[in-house]
Amino acid sequence: MSPASSNSDGISLEAEPQLIVDTIVAEATPQGRGGVSIVRLSGPDASSIGGLMAGGASEPRKATVRSIKDSDGDLIDQGLLLYFRAPHSFTGEDIVEFQLHGGPVVVQRTIQRALDLGARMAKPGEFSERAFLNDKLDLVQLEAVADLISSENVRAAKNALESLQGVFSEAVHRLVEGTTELRVYVEAAIDFSDEEGVDFLADGDVLDRTRRLSSDMNSLLLEAEAGARIRQGLSMVLAGAPNAGKSSLMNWLAKRDTSIVTDIAGTTRDVIREEILLDGWMFQVSDTAGIRETEDPVEIQGVHRSRVALEIADLVVFLIDARALQIDQLKQPGNDLISVLNHHAQSLMKGKSAQGNTLFVINKIDLLATHDLNVLSEVATDLDHVALVSMTEPAGLDALRVVISRATENLFQGESRFSARERHVQALASARQSIGDALLALENGQPGELVAEDLRRTQIALGEITGQVTSDALLGRIFSSFCIGK
Repeated sequence: MSPASSNSDGISLEAEPQLIVDTIVAEATPQGRGGVSIVRLSGPDASSIGGLMAGGASEPRKATVRSIKDSDGDLIDQGLLLYFRAPHSFTGEDIVEFQLHGGPVVVQRTIQRALDLGARMAKPGEFSERAFLNDKLDLVQLEAVADLISSENVRAAKNALESLQGVFSEAVHRLVEGTTELRVYVEAAIDFSDEEGVDFLADGDVLDRTRRLSSDMNSLLLEAEAGARIRQGLSMVLAGAPNAGKSSLMNWLAKRDTSIVTDIAGTTRDVIREEILLDGWMFQVSDTAGIRETEDPVEIQGVHRSRVALEIADLVVFLIDARALQIDQLKQPGNDLISVLNHHAQSLMKGKSAQGNTLFVINKIDLLATHDLNVLSEVATDLDHVALVSMTEPAGLDALRVVISRATENLFQGESRFSARERHVQALASARQSIGDALLALENGQPGELVAEDLRRTQIALGEITGQVTSDALLGRIFSSFCIGK
């Protein structure tokens, strides 16, 4: 999709590609020592500069071994030369890549030789920016490239790859097309509103189409929000009464002593956070203060922060001391384990029930009598969101890992197929608000001009996501966050 501007009516227009007259060069691999480093040239003179550096032009898409020399004819290195002829390249321009031995001096000399021959150093993200300007990829896809490079968990990497392949962009394009078609009809209806007294906007089909657009936009927004959370890392909150084992679990998850563990109740006074990778999922894990009634002013603040953290968590892990359960009553009618665990959660959360994102971890099972442990194990069988553990033995921790991973997968299964960023979420939220305004205007029989304006704002908000409607300032912010060689 080409960069776009707007005419006086606000309808996005395809813009002519910007004329690029210079050739840029940069290292495309991380700086430092390694087996291989890549120096990349892109622009109208890439082929000629590369040929001067390596003793002649290269056949497109064919790797050849070449000697790269400096201006005095001294050998810099011997490596592979790859040439991609425009428009069949990442940037849509001629690209030459040198695959060299991975040393800083070799890379610096190679880049300097390219600069001497007329290239200039690339700015951060300039290769990607040229790909956008030359209509090779839209903004969502280019941001997905950066997300794929920086992804820290398997699910985020998969989602970024889906965005790179156009899953998110295609969903946005469908909304843009639907909005455009509806807008054309509404503006035509305005032009013919005086003909024979016919109210074209009263047609039930217009209202139905607007409702479908509103519903589809809301669904995509929810999916984008989930994709953004996965990209940034999901929030997991460890909660429970004092001395339930939250800090011990935090240390086990973090694989180091992050939280202080003592037998003294109320040791944790504030929320302690760690970034933890668990079975392919990245979590922002919070160890919260033990929730209880207290008169200690510092602990009161800690308990308040714990409850706030619980409200916004993606996943809550509630720890309960096994000895606090009346195990001999668990087999009686109305006293099933889930009801008992929910009662404990409600008592700590001031009557609020545990949500569907809550896991229960019954800790300190090593302190139970054999009979009680057998009863507890029996009633917990087949409960996929309950784990029995001992943090001191340790016991049941591998099973807990599986429970957390499965619960996370279930929570986000089908919620997000792609990677998203906060700016995408904000743009979709703005589009949803505008289409909602258009729907309300139609339902209340308001003038068509108001409906048309709401649809125009919807179209603009959607266009900002892929770059149909954008500004130089936005492009600058996006591409400046990329690495130099990308």
